[in-house]
Amino acid sequence: MKHIRPKILDLLMPGIRNSFQDEFSRQTLLNEKKRVTIIAVLVFFIFIMQLMLHFFAPDSIISKYPNTKEGTKYAGLLLGLFFIYELLARKGFSTFIENKKQPPEIIRYMNAFLETTVPSVGILIFANFQNPTDAILSPIIFVYFFFIMLSTLRLNLKLSLFTSFIAASEYLTISLYFYQTNQIQSGNLISAEVPTLVLRAVFFLIGGGISGFVATQIKDGFLKSIESLEERKQLMSIFGQHVSPEVVDKLLNQNVEIESEIKHVCVMFLDIRNFTSFSENKSPVEVVNFLNTLFEFMIQIVNQNNGIINKFLGDGFMAVFGAPLSNGKDCVNAVQASKEILEKVKEFNQAGKIPPTKIGIGLHSGDAVTGNVGSDLRKEYTVIGDVVNLASRIEQLTKQYGEQILISEDVLQKANIFDYREIDTVRVKGRIHPVKIYSLL
Repeated sequence: MKHIRPKILDLLMPGIRNSFQDEFSRQTLLNEKKRVTIIAVLVFFIFIMQLMLHFFAPDSIISKYPNTKEGTKYAGLLLGLFFIYELLARKGFSTFIENKKQPPEIIRYMNAFLETTVPSVGILIFANFQNPTDAILSPIIFVYFFFIMLSTLRLNLKLSLFTSFIAASEYLTISLYFYQTNQIQSGNLISAEVPTLVLRAVFFLIGGGISGFVATQIKDGFLKSIESLEERKQLMSIFGQHVSPEVVDKLLNQNVEIESEIKHVCVMFLDIRNFTSFSENKSPVEVVNFLNTLFEFMIQIVNQNNGIINKFLGDGFMAVFGAPLSNGKDCVNAVQASKEILEKVKEFNQAGKIPPTKIGIGLHSGDAVTGNVGSDLRKEYTVIGDVVNLASRIEQLTKQYGEQILISEDVLQKANIFDYREIDTVRVKGRIHPVKIYSLL
């Protein structure tokens, strides 16, 4: 048989990539919504402060800055318009989120440009009604940094750099214009000299680079987390809910192959004896509770011995040791798990935790085809081959010979068992050669 050997990440990646890209796009819009909400709240607060300044400005402020009230009118108008704009932007992002669509990239750049231009307009208003020197050195310049920091929430390096570029270029253009037109009194103000103004613009650019770097790190971490969760989800859907977390972690770390291939495995079939007669006089709830009590410790024991529960068969199950992972001791693990399960059932019987219960276990090892079977709607990791059929037949023979564990000769040899008893050499339906079966002492 031709082996198909793509790695698990390569097999799952197309679906995973689409899934986490959709989730990342949604998260980006949610971040944009949070960002404009923060800005809107801050603008509203400043707007209220401007109103209070306009109507209740102390005489000392008016005497020092005679055009204060006139300037606050225009500043208030700017803040009011900006507040309305941010509310509309928030509504727009909400609409895109609800419709599960992404806004055109140009809209995001226009949004960044308009927001970053607001403090520039604020500086011009300040300069028009007060001293231009005070305007370019006023706390308004910190609003640039505020927008640059918030650009991190865009999770986009280019947008962060674009925001810082707009801030730096607009601030430097306005400052140099005032400087060239001799509107800046720089003689005794080193902070208003050209090198200082240029350096301040450079800091804006550096801030954008840092914000972009942080955004990139957040984005990469987010994508890796989503990818890891999706990989785990895919693995759990393929291997079932009863694969131990340790097995899933190993599958993720080792990039184990899960497509069709031949593996040497040891197969266990387990059956609960006289289950039909037991369940005949019991309510469904009692039957389920009984099965859950047994399966709980049985699953745990199989997992602890590096096996997986491949199928539940009503009153029993099929377990596999050696696929999809093997530690080279598959038969030893299967025998050990069988003994531990038998001992646990005995312990529960003696403690009265379950009604008197007996089980039958059949083990056989050999080559089998392992891999995914099904369609895109429903896939199952399964093991197919003569080894499975013979393990099932051996388990059925436990009833005939009154034994609780029967193993094949192949398991006997590979598990290096010395305490055993040969039961019989039997002919199994569908096989030409007879099979030796053994019981453990």
